[in-house]
Amino acid sequence: MKYLCLVYLAQENWHACPDKNCFEYGQQLRASGRLLAAEPLHPVATATTVRVRNGEVLVHDGPFAETKEQLAGFYLIDAHDLNEAIRVASKIPPSKHGSIEVRPVRELDVQGAGVPGTGAQGAVAGGEGRRP
Repeated sequence: MKYLCLVYLAQENWHACPDKNCFEYGQQLRASGRLLAAEPLHPVATATTVRVRNGEVLVHDGPFAETKEQLAGFYLIDAHDLNEAIRVASKIPPSKHGSIEVRPVRELDVQGAGVPGTGAQGAVAGGEGRRP
């Protein structure tokens, strides 16, 4: 099963974990066959939020909401179950400086039947072969 491990850090901890540590852990996950994709993100000040309301596209600088911890990156992993995903997430280097949200990935229900697992995967799941 696929799990998305979202890395959250407070702004003051943004660079507390060296990229090299994240890269090395990503290499370990890749070698074990668990890593599907991983990428760091630029700071939240570079974010743009897009909303569509009543057919109008609204664009705002910055994140959707102000929070103490900000989304810093992600690891998309393949794990047998939630317990294994939690074990993997607990070893993600920035977990020592922030938090890791572990969330199962679901398939889109493009058939409209409401049956999970019958739809196509989301179009934004790429990134294989990139470094964390």
